[in-house]
Amino acid sequence: MTQSKKRQMKLGWLMIPHGSHPAAWMHPDAQLDAHTSFKRYVHMAKAAERGKLDFIFQADAPGARDGDMKALSRNPTFMNLLEPMTLLSALVGATEKIGLAGTVSTSYFEPYNLARQFASLDHLSGGRTGWNVVTSAHPAAGYNFGRDGLEPHALRYERAKEFVEVAFGLWDSYDDDAFTLSRETGIYFDPEKMHYLNHKGKYFASRGPLNIRRPPQGRPVIFQAGGSEPGRALAAETAEVVFSTDPTIEMARTFYADMKARMPAYGRSPDEMAICGGVGVTVAATQAEAEDKFAALQAMIHPDVMREFVSNDLEADLTGVDVDEQVPLDRLPKEANQHKSYFEKLTGMLNKEPLTVRQLYHKWQNRGGRRLIGSPQMVADGLEEWFTGGATDGFMLTFPLPTGMDDFADLVVPELQRRGLFRTDYEGDTLRDHLGLKRPVSRYAQAPEMAPAAS
Repeated sequence: MTQSKKRQMKLGWLMIPHGSHPAAWMHPDAQLDAHTSFKRYVHMAKAAERGKLDFIFQADAPGARDGDMKALSRNPTFMNLLEPMTLLSALVGATEKIGLAGTVSTSYFEPYNLARQFASLDHLSGGRTGWNVVTSAHPAAGYNFGRDGLEPHALRYERAKEFVEVAFGLWDSYDDDAFTLSRETGIYFDPEKMHYLNHKGKYFASRGPLNIRRPPQGRPVIFQAGGSEPGRALAAETAEVVFSTDPTIEMARTFYADMKARMPAYGRSPDEMAICGGVGVTVAATQAEAEDKFAALQAMIHPDVMREFVSNDLEADLTGVDVDEQVPLDRLPKEANQHKSYFEKLTGMLNKEPLTVRQLYHKWQNRGGRRLIGSPQMVADGLEEWFTGGATDGFMLTFPLPTGMDDFADLVVPELQRRGLFRTDYEGDTLRDHLGLKRPVSRYAQAPEMAPAAS
């Protein structure tokens, strides 16, 4: 009898060049111009690939933030961002195996442009791309695209659903064997194996086809992080990697079970989705050293940054509230329109106990996700507990310190490998290979009689 392969965790990294902590850019090990330094990104990507991670991930916000400029001037996270598709394209040549995933908003793009760009990137990378589907959740971006701030949450997700449907259709513009490339016959591609989408919907119209062959992966791996009800529904239907930010194993298990249980309604098997819990890791040779490193970062945070951070996710004006005063509940909106899941978790914390701005910030600094601070063995213990305990399939890593990825690759990965919880080398070439995801079959191969007629 063939022995089944031991289940291993998926690992990705949310790249933030100076570290994920808002004070990390002031750390003596931080490169001050890291956000726009290609050399720094190359170093980070190679460190992650040395650690055999499944993917690196570039988040995005298509607009400079509005808010308390005194606070924003102390935190570069949203004010100095490289555009993801440009960055990931550049990193193709600096890497060989690691997946390259990034955020592109359905609110401020057209499906055809996105489908063409990701198809191109998937070919250039040999099938290593992933698309994080977002609707964008900050009013500032809308003003750059002819919108009056942020549109309603429900509308954004309705548009996102149609956007993804169109993109999926466009990636199937050609059968896998459409491009014959035959010198003997002089035929470059077979027109009978080209398909017009002819989509006309509520928000988008796209005839198709793309002018590029089907991507190596069929389509990029689809990522999503929405925790609201519309976000979960869209993820259950379309996503292949879902991020979660639950702070306790009980909450994570509930989210995990809920997402997996939704999938059969869309004709999907639960193993077609990997759930990755968010975790901030600070690792050093000993727990005391790791705690000292994290405490030093916490001591560097300016009160204005704390206030702005929680104000944004609460969608509330906390101007004039001292960080050591309790968060005034009467200033909070009744419901959120930006990140509903963030808002609900924060208000849940405040309804459970009164908290000052400072206390809420420290609890929420990693957006409510877990923090693991300790030795390599302790960090590995924390990851193993959730992975084997029905709470996650892997982890979306963040590192408060600028040296975090190097530290993790050198200290934690060998411990996970020793326990048989993580790969010792890549066994495939594509991101789907790394994640154990099947390559999707074209809709036309599945049901040719349902293919739209050519025009």
